[in-house]
Parts: sequence; structure tokens; C-alpha cells
Amino acid sequence: MAAEVDRLQGPAGTDSQAEGKYVYCIIEESAEKTFGKIGIGGRGDEIYTIHHRNLAAVVSDTPLVVYDPTRENALRHEQVNETVMNDYTVIPMSFGTIFKRRDDVVAFLDGTSDALMDVLQKMRDKIELGLKVNWDREAIIREIEQENEEISRLKAEITRSASSTYFARMQLGRLVEQALTNRGDEFVAEVYDHLRDTAVASRAGKPIGDKMILNAAFLVERDKADEFDQKVQDIARKYEGKLAFRYTGPWPPYNFVNIRLKLERAGEATVMPAASLNVDH
Repeated sequence: MAAEVDRLQGPAGTDSQAEGKYVYCIIEESAEKTFGKIGIGGRGDEIYTIHHRNLAAVVSDTPLVVYDPTRENALRHEQVNETVMNDYTVIPMSFGTIFKRRDDVVAFLDGTSDALMDVLQKMRDKIELGLKVNWDREAIIREIEQENEEISRLKAEITRSASSTYFARMQLGRLVEQALTNRGDEFVAEVYDHLRDTAVASRAGKPIGDKMILNAAFLVERDKADEFDQKVQDIARKYEGKLAFRYTGPWPPYNFVNIRLKLERAGEATVMPAASLNVDH
């Protein structure tokens, strides 16, 4: 959940010149660092660090506005995280996390330092890799019809008889759909089993559309990334013509770290008394 900010107009027509701090991620670093003028919002703001002991928030200055999750804004948020990830283990913050003052960022780091250090330790030298698997549905149906005697027999009867019943067609449809579900589950189980030894953890997302049977993220140690890549290529070759694999990354561990901020109002100031961090590992 993004930090709460006042809802003002966007940069093209702001009603206020109030500035805040847009937070992209957290790293372990005690020295001040900069990462280029690639801040969100199109102003060319410098990316720099705000520190508390050995923790640093990677931030840029920003108007106190609510950023729409447009493609341009989301890509800029990701670009900063990926740039920092080249040299650091990162805890990515949710898109649109803005603090009003530098002191609020320091207070957040101070109040959650133990939890943040624990997460950084768990995520150290690990990357996220995405894997989407689509199938050729018609090719799989043809294969099922050849292998499943009941489906093959029922289809032949319907084809031979011009007076085939609605019930028979419905029965065939149900049998095919169930067989497709079973076959898809078998494919997915085999993919997970094939990649298990090279992944620390995995998260399954919701498949998109009828062709996708797997939409997953894998947490992988950096030094096993090449081995993971080879295993993906191996299983892709095994099912060439049936399954299509789309492999992406490396990414920060977006799907394995979740920071939720609890905010309260104290007069006109926004203060941060607590934060909970959920790590799927």
C-alpha cells in the first residue's frame, strides 16, 4: 500500500509547490549514493539515498501528488529499481510510495530497521525471474482425442449420427474440458518439478486468457541463474510445438517482499508509527 499523501493536481497543473520524497526501494548502504537523473515525473530528478545507520532509502524529490500507474510511470519506477539492483540487494517499495519529509523517511528506516535487515538478509544475492507458459489448445485437444478412448468413441458416434443429441455433445464438451484441466495441471506440475532444484521459492499468479496455463515468479540465487535458464530451455525444447515459454528477468523480488505502511495523522504532519513486512520464502 502506498503511503498516504494529499490529493493535489498532477505536475502539469499543481496547486502546491510542496515537495516530498518518492521512495523506490531500500538497500543496505551507509555511504551516500546517487544513481542518475531518472526520477519519476519527467522532471529529471536525481536518484539519491537517505540513510539511517546501515540502511538507505533510494528516493527522488517529487511534488506531493498521487501518481497514476501509467505505463510511463510504472516503467520509470521499475527502471530505478533495476538500476539499483545492478549493485545491491533491494527491497522494492510499492509504486507511488511518497513521504512528505526527509525526516519521515528516516523515521521509517529507524522504526523498521530490524525487519528490513532481516528481509535484506533473506533476499541477499537473489533475483526474481518470471515465467509464462502458453499452450496450443487445439493441438492438445487433438492429442487428447487420440489418447482418450471414451472421448474418441463419443466423438465418433456424434460424427456418424446426424441425429446426435444435445446431451451427447454436452457430455463430450465436459469430458474434453476435464481432460484439458488435467493435462494442464500435469504440465504445470512438471515445470515446477523441473525447476525446483534451482529456485529458492516460487509464487503462482493468475493465468491470463485461455492459452496461458502458468504465470509464475521464481526466486533464484544469482549464481544459479544460468542453471535456471538452461532448465527452462530444456523443458521448452521437450514440449516444442505444444507449449510456448516466455521467460523474463532478472527483476527485484516484487512477488516475494511486501511492505505495508500504517500511517496516522498528527496535525498537518504525516507520521509513521508502524510497518509490517511480509516475506514469502
